[in-house]
Amino acid sequence: MALVSINELPESILLEVFTHIPARQLLLRCRPVCSLWRDLIDLVTLWKRKCLREGFITEEWDQPVADWKIFFFLCSLRRNLLRNPCAEEDMKSWQIDCNGGDEWKVESLPGDHGTDFPDSKVKKYFVTSYEMCLKSQLVDLKAEGYWEELLDTVRPEIVVKDWFAARADCGCTYHIRVQLASADYIVLASFEPPPVTVDQWNSAKWTEVSHTFSDYPPGVRHILFQHGGQDTQFWAGWYGPRVTNSSIVIGPKVTGDPARSPAQPEHTQGRERAARLPSSLHLH
Repeated sequence: MALVSINELPESILLEVFTHIPARQLLLRCRPVCSLWRDLIDLVTLWKRKCLREGFITEEWDQPVADWKIFFFLCSLRRNLLRNPCAEEDMKSWQIDCNGGDEWKVESLPGDHGTDFPDSKVKKYFVTSYEMCLKSQLVDLKAEGYWEELLDTVRPEIVVKDWFAARADCGCTYHIRVQLASADYIVLASFEPPPVTVDQWNSAKWTEVSHTFSDYPPGVRHILFQHGGQDTQFWAGWYGPRVTNSSIVIGPKVTGDPARSPAQPEHTQGRERAARLPSSLHLH
């Protein structure tokens, strides 16, 4: 029986095979093999199928995607880059920058004169005292899997969120500062709104703070996240702002009119290629 080259298989079969190969191996090992494999691996169809297979989108997805290959990789990396955001591991992973009064403490929800958190999966929070308490994390983006060309060329959106609440019986002041920094820690973009003061005898409701960094300068390699505060009554104990469920998430940009389908059905796409990532991604 004569041997048959894999390249003699129908392109639809080859595409199905490529759908099951890890993305990095596709680009590093498969794409350089020959021009046929290169052209197939560059197809929009392949990367949309991989997104469907991984559950990044559904069949009903109707939002435009500028580049399906980039979209796939950003979805693959998407997660909360802050460790121990909900105090389940006490103060682990947090740098204590200010530890005034009776210092930082971890308590269980809802806490004295507090309210339940909107998400029932969140069980604990960090709480501050009568002098300034600040804690931070420094995220190394390269260590988290984001390579330089992706950060500098694509500049994906960086979404920062935090939640804070006061005790009902005590006022407090809440602080947050987030900075995007270069490899040598030069600040390239920042989010530092004025401190929020909550009066005594408040509803103790949880408030979300959110900010999205987009179109920031190239060169971002680190993200500094810092938050905290203190109470306004100067009472001994832990009467300052409570914080929990903090997050930094990097995700793809979705462009255009969300009501419009992102692409024609696959059978009309022909040999349309996905926009190529710089230098085949320069994956490591």
